[in-house]
Amino acid sequence: MARINLLPWRDAARRQRQQDFLTAGGIALGVTLVIAVLVHLHIEGRISNQDALNQFLNSEIAKLNTQIKEIDNLEKEKADLLSRMNVIQQLQKSRPEIVRLFDQLVTALPDGVYLTKLDQTGRGVAVEGRAQSNARVSTFMRQIEAAQSIGQPRLEFIENKDKTNTGLSHFRLSFAQINAEPEPAAAKKPASKGGK
Repeated sequence: MARINLLPWRDAARRQRQQDFLTAGGIALGVTLVIAVLVHLHIEGRISNQDALNQFLNSEIAKLNTQIKEIDNLEKEKADLLSRMNVIQQLQKSRPEIVRLFDQLVTALPDGVYLTKLDQTGRGVAVEGRAQSNARVSTFMRQIEAAQSIGQPRLEFIENKDKTNTGLSHFRLSFAQINAEPEPAAAKKPASKGGK
């Protein structure tokens, strides 16, 4: 029988396998590194995109905050203007009331009664004056009660003419201004009755 030496072939096959293994390991390592780099680049890209989106959102939030402050300022200005308009409307509405007050006061003032002071606080009016007698002050109070836009008289004090050394009684009384809105309604009722 012939003898065949297989050692060199086995050595060559082993070297070939080692070389193939090293080549496959190198390829696998290279592919792994390429994949790692691609994954890293992808994640970095997503992070940079998210950072850009965050910056955009922050800038938009800052713009919205500025607009909200402007809206708040506009709301305050609107409230101020509305309050001013209400004050102006109240002044316009109350403008004829002072004329009506003096007209009713002159009408209610009897002979022998003189006013020396008039104070108005809101809807209340306080007057001080002199009268020839206490009966004239009572007449003045009755006429205030009978007036249309003033009423509810209340005598605060009265000094007899014997104590004042002026020959006149000194008095102070207060009354209220009554809302004169019912006057137009009362004026409308006769017109509607006449229409029937």
